[in-house]
Amino acid sequence: MPARLEHVNLTVTDPERTARMLCDLFGWRVRWRGRSRNGGTTYHVGDETMYLAVYSYDGAPADAPSASYEMKGGLNHIGVVVGDLDAAERAVRAAGFAPYGHDDYDPGKRFYFRDRDAVEFEVVSYPA
Repeated sequence: MPARLEHVNLTVTDPERTARMLCDLFGWRVRWRGRSRNGGTTYHVGDETMYLAVYSYDGAPADAPSASYEMKGGLNHIGVVVGDLDAAERAVRAAGFAPYGHDDYDPGKRFYFRDRDAVEFEVVSYPA
């Protein structure tokens, strides 16, 4: 059986707020939440097959370097596939985020936005 990606774990300033944003924008659900390492809290947000773990420890996380694409091990963006790119962009704007980097490319269309913790999301749609 080929391997599949199950989850990505991110440190954020407010995991509850980030979990709510992910549920609102992408129709995901909180699969689990609880205490985790270093006195922190983690929310697992996704669907039946994958999730993002959004984590915060008991303390303020340090700001990440701004040049993730030039940093070894940098998180560049998280790609999310949606069925209706225009509806997704409306939801992103309504949530107070600024979409940018719109592009038609082979094989789909996309835009990007950064959340309150400066995590970059690529929202993409592919033709049926």
